[in-house]
Amino acid sequence: MPKFVIDEDMPRSTAKHLDELGYDAKDVRDVGLRGAKDDAVFAFAQSNESVLITGDLGFGNILRFPIGSHYGIVIVHFPNEVSAHEINRELEIRLSEIEESSFKGSLIILEPGKVRIRKK
Repeated sequence: MPKFVIDEDMPRSTAKHLDELGYDAKDVRDVGLRGAKDDAVFAFAQSNESVLITGDLGFGNILRFPIGSHYGIVIVHFPNEVSAHEINRELEIRLSEIEESSFKGSLIILEPGKVRIRKK
C-alpha cells in the first residue's frame, strides 16, 4: 500500500481520512513544513518514499519534477467550491482504482469523476 504526504493546500482532514482507510498519510503541517517551499515538501515526500498529494499545479511541471524520478505525484484538481468532504470522498474512490505499481514515478491528475496517469 503506498504511503502519502499531504501538501498544505489540501483539506486538513485528508491525512486523517486516508489514515482511517488504512493508508500511511502524513500532513506537512504536522511535520514542521507549514509554509515550506515546494522543493522542501517534495524532498520530504521522497525521503519518506511517499507519494505527494497536492492541489498545487506547479508539481505538474515535468521539467522540474520529471516523470520516473520520484515516488509519485497526485494533483487533486477540483473547483474551489467543492467541500473537503467531497474531495476526500473522491480521493478515496480514485485511489482505490489505481494499482499500487502505478504510483511510483507517475504524475496522476485527479479531477471530479476522472483520473489521468502519466507514466514514464
